[in-house]
Amino acid sequence: MSAYGILTRANQLLLCRLSSQVLAGAGMWTLPGGGIEFGEDPEDAMIREVEEETGLNVVSTGLAGVHSFRFDSPKRSFPGIQLIYHATILGGRLRHEVSGSTDQCAGHALDALDSLLVVELVDAALSMISGRSRA
Repeated sequence: MSAYGILTRANQLLLCRLSSQVLAGAGMWTLPGGGIEFGEDPEDAMIREVEEETGLNVVSTGLAGVHSFRFDSPKRSFPGIQLIYHATILGGRLRHEVSGSTDQCAGHALDALDSLLVVELVDAALSMISGRSRA
């Protein structure tokens, strides 16, 4: 189970690019977030993960939705549940994660997301915030 933040500002969505350290999807863009530790509150996990990946301090403004999926690869398959929260930036300075699951974070115009290579989670989040997915 994992938790992610939807952070928008000036019609842009903050996304992070998956690094070569991930199982699959290196080079694809995703929402900032990640795994929930044992016993951790999911909203606290989202806040922690967003800070780790972006350097930004955020607060949750509510659950946007839940995305379930199945990860299948030749070596490993498992079901997953991703909790997606609306979040607001309180402070911090945008930076890139060092030696982590992402290697770059940036704001992307909502109307230009069709040209980006994104994970399924991003399409799920777009549907939650605007009722649409990418073309």
